[in-house]
Amino acid sequence: MRRLRIGFLFRRPYGAGHVSIFPKTLQALADAGVVVDVIAGNGRVIDLSTVRVEHDLYVLKQISGIPMSLAGALHAQGAAIVNPYPVTVALRDKVIAARILQAAGAPMPATYVVSHPELLMPLLARGPLVVKPYDGTCGLGVRVVRNEAELLAEARPSHKPPPVLAQRYHPPEGRDLKIYVIGKRLFGVRKVFPAITEAEKYGEPFAPTAEQADIALRCGRAFGIDLYGVDLIESEGRTYVVDMSSIPGFKGVPDAPSHLASYFYAAAERAASGRPVFQPAVEVGP
Repeated sequence: MRRLRIGFLFRRPYGAGHVSIFPKTLQALADAGVVVDVIAGNGRVIDLSTVRVEHDLYVLKQISGIPMSLAGALHAQGAAIVNPYPVTVALRDKVIAARILQAAGAPMPATYVVSHPELLMPLLARGPLVVKPYDGTCGLGVRVVRNEAELLAEARPSHKPPPVLAQRYHPPEGRDLKIYVIGKRLFGVRKVFPAITEAEKYGEPFAPTAEQADIALRCGRAFGIDLYGVDLIESEGRTYVVDMSSIPGFKGVPDAPSHLASYFYAAAERAASGRPVFQPAVEVGP
């Protein structure tokens, strides 16, 4: 029987003792008989003529740099990728992602995009805003601004400034809520934002409510994926989606490496037999 082959698109191989859950995930897949290859983009010369589909499934963990470009090249050749290259591109661009989520009925804060931060000044008259890079990850560059000085504090002159995304600020009640979806299971983790200590990064697991699960699943259906994370906040009795990520770190999810290895194994089996990789998520995990 032919062994399944899975290629992981990373910037670089994980070093010994890395806190990411992915080294354990890769080891679990190898123990299950899968041929696991780490396709690292940094620190080497890549002959593009050798970039061809040689695996049943590819996993696109990084959403920028050479791994992203290689995923695009493999996608053009018909590769099965988790998550699909066009979806990952859309999720990386928060302007695109926000509009797709709005159209799908996800409860979003009022969201705006501008070419220069100062254009947001009239909106500040109605209350604080959350300002974030349109292509940011891991909460980097996210700021709550309440006045002109805060808005312009980090503005840098540029002839071609990148877009700036802004959302109406709703004061969260308690910790941020992370809903992680792995195939047919959902996991909730309460986390401090921004997380500083390792314990804060892992947070506290909780069982999502029916409403939270419905919101998270709606987000996944909007993009046609079943491996992702959704960031929620609760404010004044309402729940808001404030971000969505493709293949996050899943820190705080109990037995995450085992769940991920099972997901990738099943997805590779489906891809190898010509079936769709995506399957709707339906179960809520503790």
